[in-house]
Amino acid sequence: MSSEQGSSPVQGVRWQQSTAIVDVAGDIDLNRSMEFQKSLLDVLDERPQRIIVNLADVPYMDSSGVASLVKLLSRTRKCGAQLCLVGLTQRVRSLFEITRLDVVFTICVTEKEALA
Repeated sequence: MSSEQGSSPVQGVRWQQSTAIVDVAGDIDLNRSMEFQKSLLDVLDERPQRIIVNLADVPYMDSSGVASLVKLLSRTRKCGAQLCLVGLTQRVRSLFEITRLDVVFTICVTEKEALA
């Protein structure tokens, strides 16, 4: 059992004007995905025009973590906000490619690119 179990992988939220940059760290699996999803939706409640989810410090994500991001994408579209994922490790990126979600999500290499 991981000491991270049940804790949110969201490490913090930084704001640049109307953009929320969400820093995420650690594995996102079934044990942590509900807290991850809740933290993301809490950020959306603050009504940003854009959310950038920085996954650079996420070495592993399973389908429950992907499902949390899909739910966030659905909610951002409903309220007219934009969502961008940045800093995906090769392992996490391949999960998005295998599921073909890399064409559904806006994925940028760097935060700077996402802010442009």
